Amino acid sequence: MKKSLFAVAALTAIAGAAQAQSSVTVYGILDVGYVGENTKFNGPVVASSTSVATPNLPAVANKAGLASQTGNQFGAGAQQTNRIGFKGNEDLGGGASAFFTVELGLTPNSEQAINTGATQNRQTFVGLKKNGIGAASIGTQYTAIHTAVGATDAGQQNQMMGDVIYGAASGFDSKLAGVQALSNSTDNYTVRTNNMLKLQSEKMAGFTVTGFLTANNSNSTQVSNTASTSAGVNTTTANTGYSGGLNNQSGWGLGANYEWSKLLVTANYQAFTSKNPIADTYTYTAKNYGSTAANISSTVTAVGAPAAWNQSSGGSNVADNQAYVGATYDFGILKAYGQWSNRKVKSQENAGYYLNRSAQQIGVRSFITPTVEAWASVGNGRYQSYGLNNPTAQFTGYQLGSNYWLSKRTNLYAIYGGFNTSTVTIGTGNYSANANNYAVGVRHTF
Repeated sequence: MKKSLFAVAALTAIAGAAQAQSSVTVYGILDVGYVGENTKFNGPVVASSTSVATPNLPAVANKAGLASQTGNQFGAGAQQTNRIGFKGNEDLGGGASAFFTVELGLTPNSEQAINTGATQNRQTFVGLKKNGIGAASIGTQYTAIHTAVGATDAGQQNQMMGDVIYGAASGFDSKLAGVQALSNSTDNYTVRTNNMLKLQSEKMAGFTVTGFLTANNSNSTQVSNTASTSAGVNTTTANTGYSGGLNNQSGWGLGANYEWSKLLVTANYQAFTSKNPIADTYTYTAKNYGSTAANISSTVTAVGAPAAWNQSSGGSNVADNQAYVGATYDFGILKAYGQWSNRKVKSQENAGYYLNRSAQQIGVRSFITPTVEAWASVGNGRYQSYGLNNPTAQFTGYQLGSNYWLSKRTNLYAIYGGFNTSTVTIGTGNYSANANNYAVGVRHTF
């Protein structure tokens, strides 16, 4: 009898240990509320559609005088993008473990709760970790800069305008000022890429180093388009060109964090390259100085984004270089934040065709009471682009926000932000724009 009881106890202990060695967690965010926006655009009537191949002027939508728009809606994702995810960890013994994450976007106000767009796959990767060394993972993952911004942004990467480092979103797709709909995209850096190998070290003497490579290379044989006939009729023009060659979207990044007591400092750089020898022009959009009048919510965005890049970033035959430095210090009664970023996208065919964006921002965040949290940030920056006289614009942004915590997982929020641009001259026209964005809502994390 004693032996039987001992065997049962041993088997129970073994089963419990096995369960402890492997775990899967379901997590997510649901964020809904009321969103409003006011936009103003000032500029003369300008003809649309200027070719990127002959960029005397960026493409500009027809505008006349001062135009404005006010709107509101019951929206979702003002503070954070809605999502559901699954992450797991398995102990392999000897200090080694395997881990994975699968994270999908959610659209609470849609008939289809699961986001079916290109951002549905927010993260999907699997990796191995060794205690004392670090971790390696492959899949769709955040870039080093995106992770660093999350740790050093007073607004914690919320989706409202006014944050000149991260935010490029508002409530509406405004045809007056090119203000884009709520999304998890930013005009300042690439958020995530597919086909990424990421390496991250353990913390050593306060330092953590992250590096990544992303690649989506493919080759196909060049084939001449030759003439063919059908019933004596020439149906194909002879020797019209070639197809095939190297289609190369690749990138790399490196970031380093230093933590000491209440101080965090981070420095990061990442570069992406798109090459397609078949294409006779390059394509990238600066949400250029037309409909956005020097970019209320500018995005260096894809025209047919390469699969290896974030759907909100990329291009064809371009080089995209991005840098970020940030710091935060916890004074006890509040945390102070400082940020600087730069992004330059240029043509592979002609380096004179480019967009350069730089910005800097400071902010604070603090608990006013045990349940009321508030933050504020202010920043400015500069765009410079190709085109007649290299049009340049100065911009400023600011944001105020607060949380009322009902529990550790649920909070009410209120956010207000504004974005303004200086007058910029494009050809013979002068343009300026400003907008503000506000939201109140509820966010629940699980």
